[in-house]
Amino acid sequence: MVFLPDESRSLPPPPLLNKASAWLGLVGWVSALLDNGYNHRPVIRAGVHRQILFTTVGWFVGYYLAKRMDYIHAKLDRELFEYVRQHPEDFKAAG
Repeated sequence: MVFLPDESRSLPPPPLLNKASAWLGLVGWVSALLDNGYNHRPVIRAGVHRQILFTTVGWFVGYYLAKRMDYIHAKLDRELFEYVRQHPEDFKAAG
């Protein structure tokens, strides 16, 4: 899978309740409400199953985006520490 390479499996999973999941779950719910309003249905009471579906899809997309973000940051940290290890003369301790 290109979105998450196999080496990302070594990282701990993000918590189920994270910012990305919460925000995208909220965006999914609001988009279901907007769809109800656009189609002249009662905004809150109509299509509760669609509201749950959109919220769930947003939540999982947010979870996998958080997972990808953790992978990207871990990869950048690994590359930075490798560069510091290979060039110790550029990173002398202050003192």
